[in-house]
Amino acid sequence: MGAKLNLGCSSAHHPGYLNVDIAPPADQIADLNKQWPWADSSIDAILGIDIIEHLPNKIFTMNELHRVLKPGAMAELEVPITPSDCAFADPTHASFWNRKSFCYYEAGHPYHLQYAVAYGITACFKVAEEYVRTMRDGPKLLIKLEKVDTHV
Repeated sequence: MGAKLNLGCSSAHHPGYLNVDIAPPADQIADLNKQWPWADSSIDAILGIDIIEHLPNKIFTMNELHRVLKPGAMAELEVPITPSDCAFADPTHASFWNRKSFCYYEAGHPYHLQYAVAYGITACFKVAEEYVRTMRDGPKLLIKLEKVDTHV
């Protein structure tokens, strides 16, 4: 079994995961704004709770997520969604997401079919599960994405 990553972990470490952040107390220090330090198709699972909204380049982030996951592997992401105050309140949020944001990376979705090549999107996922959690500061989308062949 390969590695499982808990991206942007801060101090919320998960047993059985390599806890990754840009600063201690992470198990591995990594700047996710640059090429991720894991080999292609080497990761079994990714947990990304409250991290992708801190990364400014959505396409780069989703392409790297796809690149490092093994075929069929899952990424579980949670992100504050627009138009909630939570999405815009944190001054370190650099990108803004809602359910439609993920359509550009979703196998068979018209947005993916029409724009992926032109936008440089190589990521392709199947949505395995999704739901919105109501939090104190506003709604968050939890979405589980399964890596699929980019030719789907």
